[in-house]
Amino acid sequence: MSATPPTMTKGSTTGDPGNAPAAGGDGLKAGLKNRHLSMIAIGGVIGAGLFVGSASGIAAAGPGILISYALVGALVVFVMRMLGEMAAANPTSGSFSAYADRALGRWAGFSIGWLYWFFWVVVLAVEATAGAKILNGWVPGVPQWAWALIVMVVLTATNLASVSSYGEFEFWFAGIKVVAIAAFVGIGLLAVFGVLPGSENPGHGFDLLTSHGGFLPNGPGAILTGVLMVVFSFMGSEIVTLAAGESEDPQRAVRQATNSVIWRIAVFYLGSIFVVVSLLPWNSKEIAEKGSYVAALDSIGIPHAGQFMNVIVLTAVLSCLNSGLYTASRMAFSLGQRGDAPKSFATVSKRGVPQVAILGSVVFGFLSVIFNYVWPDTVFKFLLNASGAVALFVWLVICFTQLKMRGIILREMPEKLTVKMWLFPYLTWATIGMITFVLGYMLYTGGDNRETVLASVLVGVIVVALGLVLDRRHRANAGR
Repeated sequence: MSATPPTMTKGSTTGDPGNAPAAGGDGLKAGLKNRHLSMIAIGGVIGAGLFVGSASGIAAAGPGILISYALVGALVVFVMRMLGEMAAANPTSGSFSAYADRALGRWAGFSIGWLYWFFWVVVLAVEATAGAKILNGWVPGVPQWAWALIVMVVLTATNLASVSSYGEFEFWFAGIKVVAIAAFVGIGLLAVFGVLPGSENPGHGFDLLTSHGGFLPNGPGAILTGVLMVVFSFMGSEIVTLAAGESEDPQRAVRQATNSVIWRIAVFYLGSIFVVVSLLPWNSKEIAEKGSYVAALDSIGIPHAGQFMNVIVLTAVLSCLNSGLYTASRMAFSLGQRGDAPKSFATVSKRGVPQVAILGSVVFGFLSVIFNYVWPDTVFKFLLNASGAVALFVWLVICFTQLKMRGIILREMPEKLTVKMWLFPYLTWATIGMITFVLGYMLYTGGDNRETVLASVLVGVIVVALGLVLDRRHRANAGR
């Protein structure tokens, strides 16, 4: 690769914007249909963390958790708008890593690409273990580690088969999540307004938002505590921009995903949490013991709510696993194309699938699963902490990249600027300030939050240093 970043050309879809042919020319097959991309975009913001982590957020901030979700939701909307601007102009399997390579320098693309890959291979272990616990509860005769192995093998085979196999699995996984949340919000609102038969409960309604210590029972500072607790449940919304490079109409898919992210967050996050805190007091034992969604369904007499939600959570876990493996492998593929990973990662099978990148990613995923069972409180805890703040680092890099990419796009392909960040550059800088504040507040609060930031920064510094060394070596070789 040359010492200076390559010139971006129209219609390129690979991680190297300068030398890439048109869609599919990088060897990846455009096997994702528009319906696949639409459902990946809708379901991408619904992680398992929404189902299993919202109860702790409600306990910390009370009804004020709605403000926490709104603040983080706004942050995600802004970041997705910036990413959508770049992805609509130049869809690529490397997404923000490739754009950072072009705008900030090779070291930036290398660093954020590998950190993002690291994040998802650790997530594979977390989600495989979570899914195994649910399946072990249903079929205790099969040990938990065996269920984790089965889940990983099945989804690896799916990703190896073809990109359309991944898309089809994710279409149905995401579809179940979307239908379940939409039904929950719809039924819950009927109960809140007393329209649902048998839901004429005087304990339901808007009064619950203020009747148990006020809207902010733990004070305004609890909003920021809630922000820290919910921010990581939004990770994954950017996956659609990686998948767009293997779709039939990437520009259209990116535009739709970017424009619809506002209502997706409003309905699935704010809508569902609003229903929970309007059906039950925020400090009720049921929310703490059963989880927010199961407790809400139980309160309006929905039978077998616990088992129903276990099915939905399992679906969310499998969706996250499926997308995590896909995302990690495509990032590894893009890094291989740019010479920042082994060249074998950039090879594809006859079906247009980067098999080596998939297998390389899943090997580390399997190792992480083993660490989770053998050293859960030492090695795996460090991996978890080290990857915990990567989401915020990724969003920060997207912001800085977009500041420079706007000028590059206007100079080289102005007709491709079909999605624009609002109030540029002021809102971009405001978003950078918000993310920096969240990281600073995590350090200030101490405890697990501080450990997460420090461990993530440590790994980040190592990766950035390695990226700078390799960048200098490449420049020296190019000079000679």
